[in-house]
Amino acid sequence: MKKDSSINIIQNQKYDEERALYGVKDIHVKNCEFDGPADGESAFKEGENIIVEDCYFNLRYPFWHDKKLRITNSKMTDACRAALWYSAEVEILKTKMYGIKALRECSNVKIIGCDIISPEFGWSVQNIDMTDCTAESEYFMMRSKNIKFKNVKMRGKYSFQYIEDSLFEYCVFNTKDAFWHAKNVTVRNSVIKGEYLAWYCENVTFENCKIIGTQPLCYCKGLKLMDCEMIDTDLCFEKSEVEAKITTPVISIKNPLSGHIYVPDVKEIIRDEKEANGKIFSGKEKYIIDNSK
Repeated sequence: MKKDSSINIIQNQKYDEERALYGVKDIHVKNCEFDGPADGESAFKEGENIIVEDCYFNLRYPFWHDKKLRITNSKMTDACRAALWYSAEVEILKTKMYGIKALRECSNVKIIGCDIISPEFGWSVQNIDMTDCTAESEYFMMRSKNIKFKNVKMRGKYSFQYIEDSLFEYCVFNTKDAFWHAKNVTVRNSVIKGEYLAWYCENVTFENCKIIGTQPLCYCKGLKLMDCEMIDTDLCFEKSEVEAKITTPVISIKNPLSGHIYVPDVKEIIRDEKEANGKIFSGKEKYIIDNSK
């Protein structure tokens, strides 16, 4: 992205017309408002090498099909729906993103220090790094690939479904039905609270994590847990291929398909299907086959 004297500067302006800055290139927009009675859409559509700083967005679809875009210290209201679609090489810093479907079908995105309140955020995004952010959403990041999150706090439902090739570190997620059908994902040093965690996932690893909530990690393939806490977890690992080292007691484990589970204590082991051959090792007994009798 250019940052030299060839950049044109626009500042202290207000735009409300349709495609107000359509197709602009090499531009720095400062302290401008995109709002007003004309209620125009697509302010920056088809632009390139755009810097946006200290701006206010209250109209729809401002950044579609843009390349080399940097947004800093700005606000997108709940009326600014579908703010960034089909754009590439995007940086968003210290910005409030409050419109539904704020980011979709984009690539090579960095988001730092932002506050996100946006249902259906981040669908089908390729290569996204998010650091030091808060988010509230439903169906967050669905079908995205190559995600890297660090120190992200997120609240919502149905998050990270069908994602692939991703890494999460030092995050806190309070989210129901997270990581369903996820593939090739690692979660480290994080807290994940919610019901029905990561069903039908494949090659997902949790390292030094705290997992809270009922019926986690069922119908999984290639699942690994390394030195994880499991709090208020029951009916874990049903029909899963799992290798797990758990550092806290577990309420119940049900029909693990295969693998090895190490746990300091488990109140109940349910084995009512003959295909459930996963081995369970507890602190009280070297190897438990069935304690239901």
